Amino acid sequence: MHRSRTTLAAGAASSIIAFALMAQPAAAQEAGGEVDEVVVTGFRGSLGAARELKRDATIQSDVIVAEDMAKFPDLNLAESLQRLPGVAINREGGEGRRLSLRGLGPDFTRVQLNGMEVLGNVDSPMDSRGQTSRDRAFDFNIFASELFSKVDVRKSFSAEQDEGGMAGTVGLYTAKPFDFGGTRAAVSLQGGTNSATEDFQPRVVGMLSHNFDDRFGVLVSAAWSKRETEEQGYNTYAPSRVTSGGTDISRLSAADQALINAGTLVFQRGNRLSVWGSDQERLGLTASVQWRPADNLTLTLDGLHGEFTNERRELHLATRASQASTILGGSVRHSGVTAPPPRLNAVRYDQHNSVLFADVDNTVFATETRRQSTENTFDQVVLTADWEISDRFRIDGHLGKENSDYDIPVSDKFYTEAFGGLITDYDADGRDARNTYKWDTTDPNNYRAHEIDLSATYQATELENGEVNAAFDVSDALTLKGGLSYRGFRNSGYQQATDDLLKTAWENGTVDDRVNDYYEIFDEHDDQAWLIVDWEKALARYGVTRTLSAPRSIYSVEEDTRAAYLQLDWQASLFGRPVRGNIGARAYETKLTSAGVANVGPVRVEAEYSGVLPALNAVLEVTDSFQIRVAAAQNINRPALSAYAMNGTVSLDANTGFVTVNVGNPNLDPYTSDEFDLSAEWYFGEIGMVSAGVFHKQIDGFVVSQRVTDVPYSSTGLPDNLIAGVGDSRNVNEFTRPINLNDASVTGLELSAQTDFFFLPGFLKDMGVVANVTVIDSDTTYPNGESGEIWGMSDLTHNVTLYYETARWGARISSNYRSEYPIDGGGFRATTYVDAAAFWQLTDKVRLTLDGVNLTDEREIQFNGAEAKRLWNATHSGRTVFVGANIQF
Repeated sequence: MHRSRTTLAAGAASSIIAFALMAQPAAAQEAGGEVDEVVVTGFRGSLGAARELKRDATIQSDVIVAEDMAKFPDLNLAESLQRLPGVAINREGGEGRRLSLRGLGPDFTRVQLNGMEVLGNVDSPMDSRGQTSRDRAFDFNIFASELFSKVDVRKSFSAEQDEGGMAGTVGLYTAKPFDFGGTRAAVSLQGGTNSATEDFQPRVVGMLSHNFDDRFGVLVSAAWSKRETEEQGYNTYAPSRVTSGGTDISRLSAADQALINAGTLVFQRGNRLSVWGSDQERLGLTASVQWRPADNLTLTLDGLHGEFTNERRELHLATRASQASTILGGSVRHSGVTAPPPRLNAVRYDQHNSVLFADVDNTVFATETRRQSTENTFDQVVLTADWEISDRFRIDGHLGKENSDYDIPVSDKFYTEAFGGLITDYDADGRDARNTYKWDTTDPNNYRAHEIDLSATYQATELENGEVNAAFDVSDALTLKGGLSYRGFRNSGYQQATDDLLKTAWENGTVDDRVNDYYEIFDEHDDQAWLIVDWEKALARYGVTRTLSAPRSIYSVEEDTRAAYLQLDWQASLFGRPVRGNIGARAYETKLTSAGVANVGPVRVEAEYSGVLPALNAVLEVTDSFQIRVAAAQNINRPALSAYAMNGTVSLDANTGFVTVNVGNPNLDPYTSDEFDLSAEWYFGEIGMVSAGVFHKQIDGFVVSQRVTDVPYSSTGLPDNLIAGVGDSRNVNEFTRPINLNDASVTGLELSAQTDFFFLPGFLKDMGVVANVTVIDSDTTYPNGESGEIWGMSDLTHNVTLYYETARWGARISSNYRSEYPIDGGGFRATTYVDAAAFWQLTDKVRLTLDGVNLTDEREIQFNGAEAKRLWNATHSGRTVFVGANIQF
């Protein structure tokens, strides 16, 4: 695997160097004025504008600029960002969702919208991908890309930036009326479909702007879309070593029986055919008002409203506990009838003793029919001011507030149970599996109702932010900057649930558990059809009303941060060449309050921390077209919200006196890192650029979950007598909480290039390429004491976009590769996503568009076991194609 990664990296690097060598003679000709002028428009214009912003920046950064009004290069912001070096994304239902930067996961990347930090409380329908997770990551699928005019990625830290975002900061900027002259309007209409859902997916975007002579301007925009998604495949859960119990293993060889009885073989606790479907609707509204009451003062008021709703359906045909249950023994059958003991007829396993093949009779099956409604709303209002008091003194700042609510008012599961035989055959490479069912999975007489679980989850996030910055030009070469900021952050939530309806009556045989009155047959999975339930008919059949428990798992986390900075921007000369940069320091103080309701009562804990972060950035212009950047800084990253939350459990076993405590830890310190960057950039032609850079981060205080035994209760930080008799004088037998423990390091190489083929003859000069590769090496210590790569980090990513563009038509195709990466308990296999886009400029104002997403229907494969790499999930979500028109007025 390492050899193939090295080969890919070397190939990409060679390609980048080749682009540079091919372009060099042509660039020299252009400098001499012998090359015809190239008109830069569309995708090419976007690349050119982004290049100039990168070139002029003092920090390490990359930029994406809209091609035109209401026309971003990709349909999804994350999918645009993945074209940048060092960026990797994960997808949900084929759509870009979250972003990892320079090897660090989404929790380490701060996202700002119009200058304010933004968090969107969106989750995944899959438990293994972060169901209702509480972290600091942002889900990019909440907003349509057409609402934004620019996105930048700041990879190095400067004192004037807000602290946090150890991996970097992504800045999102909505369009402003002063960006356009006079009256401008744009409408984008698209319709698409997906090969898995075969539905019609409309997308409508409108933007209207009027600029009154750069004195007053108003811009409004709206984006609405609707689509179905379906991700389906095969998944497993909870591998474990088990012994035979009551299972008949007499048909196996003596050697295989001995391995099973010794608990040597690893069986998956369950496997299932699965479908995750969703009906999604997205609405985004923006408004921007700009007023220039004087030539030296500009006021901007921005507002954004977003809604993202999902009606989800999750369907599974599962072995209730698969072969592992088979080995453990029999189960109680429907209506109180005991099932025959399970029988294992044949088994095959690999060198890791992971079972690859099993033929079993009388095992337990279940279907899960899950319904879920999710509602995500986001609102932001921010007032920005820029005041040039004099030629040498400037003040700017903003005041803003945002709210993000994520509610799952309905998350219900209905289980049926059945018995029968199954042959399971896993691929040796852990990429796929096949089930052969020895019974009719579509006959309702084979099923009985077993259990109903009802639940709801609610989360709310609020942010208040204010900052003021001042800049004074000491001289033409020196500018002194300083500023103050306040950020008040609140996150809270709770759950409600009513579980195990029917289960007791089912076990006692006192309920009519036949499903004939309310079943349906689901036949849309690639491999098998099976029985599911009609929810309304099923609840009516058993007289169940949807009544939930009182709120539980209640928590709230409050962070109040005050910060100040001083920074000196400077220009000088080194060896006769211009050099510019900044140096400064940022001081911060954060007060944290974490409150929650444990299983026995309310808990409230307060903590605070502070620090000073130095930063240096410098750029040396070696020639007019070649420059070198260097950066060194310290930065922090605050832990995930779930690590702070005080909504754990305290328990006392009345028989044994065994005390266990499991809680969050509001006394966690932020991660800290020492960061270094060095890069070289060569600019040529209209849009040409080649860059190479190395970076290193030395991170302290990684958070891990620690379990200790026999510690004083006083060390838990909890109040006395949450449970009678449990206080400072008592020892806790088992105490689990997150702590700052591990250090980590990240070292990487980034290579990127973009150019037109202007050095080629004829129509070939209208072609171009954008390519980059990032190679990363990381090291940390896992909770079990072993060392390895940082969870969530791919050590190789590369992206290539090949395009052809004229004033009349254009097309491009993009490939994005992300190598295998580990997570807690397993990892994800490597993926390559291929997207494409084309346009035809019908008139000066009307552009017809064609977009294709995930054209190869790439599979997402998740595994468990770092060495065995047993199959965990293998899913695919189909290809998506859109056709449409963009109309400019």
